[in-house]
Amino acid sequence: MNMPLDVRTTQEANPVETPADPQPDPSGKIATPLPTPATLRRDIPVPDYLASQIDQHRQEIRAILNGDDDRLLMVVGPCSIHDEVAALEYGEKLAALADEVSDRMLIVMRAYLEKPRTTVGWKGLLYDPERTGEGNLGEGLVRSRRLLVNLAHLGLPLATEALSPLAMDYLDDLVSWTAIGARTTESQIHRELVSGLPMPTGFKNGTDGSVGVAVNAMKSAAHGHHRLGFDAHGQPSMITTRGNRDTHLVLRGGRGITNYDADSINAAMEALTAAGVSAAVMVDCSHDNACKQPERQPGIAREVVAQRQAGNLAIKGLMIESFLRQGRQDDGDELAYGLSITDPCLGWEETEALLRSL
Repeated sequence: MNMPLDVRTTQEANPVETPADPQPDPSGKIATPLPTPATLRRDIPVPDYLASQIDQHRQEIRAILNGDDDRLLMVVGPCSIHDEVAALEYGEKLAALADEVSDRMLIVMRAYLEKPRTTVGWKGLLYDPERTGEGNLGEGLVRSRRLLVNLAHLGLPLATEALSPLAMDYLDDLVSWTAIGARTTESQIHRELVSGLPMPTGFKNGTDGSVGVAVNAMKSAAHGHHRLGFDAHGQPSMITTRGNRDTHLVLRGGRGITNYDADSINAAMEALTAAGVSAAVMVDCSHDNACKQPERQPGIAREVVAQRQAGNLAIKGLMIESFLRQGRQDDGDELAYGLSITDPCLGWEETEALLRSL
C-alpha cells in the first residue's frame, strides 16, 4: 500500500516523549505516567490542511442531520480495530468507494479504538495494542493517534465511540462523528463530555431497546456543564462546556427486540419531537437489530432506506459493521487477516455491493 505516512506501529516512528517509570501507590495500585494530550498532539500533529478537511467533514455531517443536505450518512467499518495494517487497507478501499458515491451518500469510517465490555475482555487498541492482557496505554495512545492521522490522510471522515472521556482529549481533533454507546448513554459523565465535543454525536438507545435514556442524554448534552477534568497539559481543571446541539438518536435494538421497522422509528421520532430535541435518526444495522448476524445487515439497510424513500426524511443515516472478511474469530496467536476479533462484520465484497445498491 502506498500510504502517506510511516505506518509502523511502534514508537520507533516519530517517537513520542517517554514518561517516567511506573510509580508505586500506597493502596497497591500502580500508576504509570502517560504523555499529556498536548505532548501527544505536538509529537503526532495534524497538519493544517487535514484540520480544515476534518472541519469540513463535520460541517457536512451537520448539514445532513439538519436537513440541509439530502445525502445519506453512512458510518461503516470494523466493529473494532486490532490490526492497523488491515484497517488502513480497508480504509483505502472505503475511500475509493466513498468518492464514487459521494453524490448520494457521505461515508464515514468507523475507527473504534475502545471496546466497552459487559464484564471483562480485550478493551481495544487504545488500552492493549498487543492484546496480551497486560495493557499498555502509552503505546496504545501513540498507535491510535498515528492510525487516525493515516486514515485522515486518505480523505475519510472518521468515527469513534467515546468510552473514556480522558481519551478524547488525545484524539478528538481527528474525529468527525462520535457515538455514545448503549451502556454509557445514561452516564452523566458522558452527557457532560458530549456537551463539549466539537463534532456531531449519536446517542444509542439503551441496552433494553428503550429510547428514553437517549432522549434525556440529548437534552442534557445540549446544555453547558461544569465538570471535573484535565487541561491539555495534565493539570486538574474545572472544564466548562457550552453545549452541543448537534446530537441525534441511533437505534440499535435491545435485548430480544429490533427497532428499525417503521412503527419503531415513528415512535422514536415522536419521543424526540415531544422532548424538543432533534428528530434525526440513524439506524444501526448490526448489534441487536441484526441479532449479531452480519448477513442480516444488508436486508435491514434496504428496508430502512425504503422507508426513507417512502417519505420519512427523519432517517438520516445507517451504521454498518464491516471489515475485509465476513464474520469474526476468537483472539489468539494466529489470526486470520482482516477478520474481526469482536463482533462479526460484513465482508468487503458484500459491503461494496450493498453501498452501491443503496
